[in-house]
Amino acid sequence: MKTDLSAATADQCDDREIVKAAVRESGLAIRHASERLRADREIVLQAVRQNGRALEFAADTLRADKQIVQAAIGKWAIALRFASPALRDDHDVVLKAVRKWGVALKHASARLRSDRALVLVAVKRNSAALKYASDDLRAELEDTNASGRQLGTGAMTLARGEYEKPV
Repeated sequence: MKTDLSAATADQCDDREIVKAAVRESGLAIRHASERLRADREIVLQAVRQNGRALEFAADTLRADKQIVQAAIGKWAIALRFASPALRDDHDVVLKAVRKWGVALKHASARLRSDRALVLVAVKRNSAALKYASDDLRAELEDTNASGRQLGTGAMTLARGEYEKPV
């Protein structure tokens, strides 16, 4: 059975069995699936379990499905970027993402980037996450660091915008 959807016909990209086989092999194959199948919960769940980035190509309704988004985040924390605004504001969803990779905080709602406990989890996982905390919370944590607590030099450098990528 052909599983490379990049060269498939429109009929093949709309064939449920062909698409299921393709996403089983590569979750990103969903990008070539028909719109109808990118809205098929079973196919999308299989795709994000294989590759979290597949969430990018899922129908909007499925980007708002907590189980699908959590499965995507379980494979790739940055998949939070493609979740619905409501799920980027869901404490449990964002917590799962920042526990996996702290910098996923970047894609959380403004409300959650102001949540001290959540930001501390993110910063503990990856000190660079401090850059994405709310301004008030970042200032508070920088003050805390100045009084002797250690968040990591990378967090302070990034928070002040002093970090430049090597050329």
